[in-house]
Amino acid sequence: MSSSFRVALTADFYHKDGKPKFDDLGLGVFEGRDGIQVTKFSEHRPDITPDQLVGSAGVIVLSPRVTADSLSDCKGLLAIGRFGVGYDTVDVDACTENDVLAMITAGAVDRPVAEATIGWMIALTHHMLAKDRLVRTGQWDDRTQYMGCELRNRTLGIIGLGGIGRTLVALLRGFGMNPPIAFDPFVPGEVLEELGVRSVSLDELLTTADFVSIHCPLNEHTRGLIGADQLALMKQDAYLLNTARGGIVDEQALFDALKNRCIAGAALDCFEDEPITEPHRFAEFENVILAPHSVAWTAELFRDIGRTACQSMLDLSIGKRPKGVLNPELFDRESFREKWMRVTGFTLENEA
Repeated sequence: MSSSFRVALTADFYHKDGKPKFDDLGLGVFEGRDGIQVTKFSEHRPDITPDQLVGSAGVIVLSPRVTADSLSDCKGLLAIGRFGVGYDTVDVDACTENDVLAMITAGAVDRPVAEATIGWMIALTHHMLAKDRLVRTGQWDDRTQYMGCELRNRTLGIIGLGGIGRTLVALLRGFGMNPPIAFDPFVPGEVLEELGVRSVSLDELLTTADFVSIHCPLNEHTRGLIGADQLALMKQDAYLLNTARGGIVDEQALFDALKNRCIAGAALDCFEDEPITEPHRFAEFENVILAPHSVAWTAELFRDIGRTACQSMLDLSIGKRPKGVLNPELFDRESFREKWMRVTGFTLENEA
């Protein structure tokens, strides 16, 4: 490997005083590895600028956007690693054009997001927020107005049966639910059969499911996927849960559906415009649970995401193909292979 493989973290991993915001970012992966240098951006910017990338072979990104302008001068940059699995803030095409790998931490978020989803399913059906308020406000006798229901004999509908959706299916075994259904045209039939999941159209899922849980990426195909027409198909006693991306759901349509009691409730971890710094209009509904895009945040989540992101950078530094690459076609491009050799001293043939 060349004398130094520099990995930079965006500034939003740290407080203004330079101390890490999170206990474990997985940086222990680099311990004892000669030639790895870990640095951080000096300031947070909503969009990464070219000067912030100078001198780094890899950058691990929390929230800033990576645009074509970000990559206008990245001769020594090999990879952008998103700290998570969503990549709507990364211009993958621009990365490919500039011989930069775009990577996500595939698999690291599956368990915590699936657990959080189940927690929300139970909280919604048992009216936990409303019952909590009854005690806090001394309205004990109003409890008869909030009769809940169980998960037993109800149907889960999953939009996007990736790692999170599959983990959710596994964790829900034992709750006595009906066989789950899913809308995901990219999942092979043998995977569905192994999971015991029935593949259905989006319309059938919406009309059948008691819980509609969104776990797909945000892209040109899924933006606005759930609008007024789709919400109108849902059962009046069904719930919508979104732990994916806000742009997938039309918020005005969802607000109207809740206001008109067209569905039983919702749980939202993400929104069309983030961050939210004023009270959100959905807060008026007692059958809606909200979180600031962090419902699945746990110490284990950040540890596992960090370890996965750092391992990908480490693999890259020693000539191994990292996991979670969104543009693997670069491995066959001569200009990228030459860049990899120039930066690391390794060729692709050296991968272990």
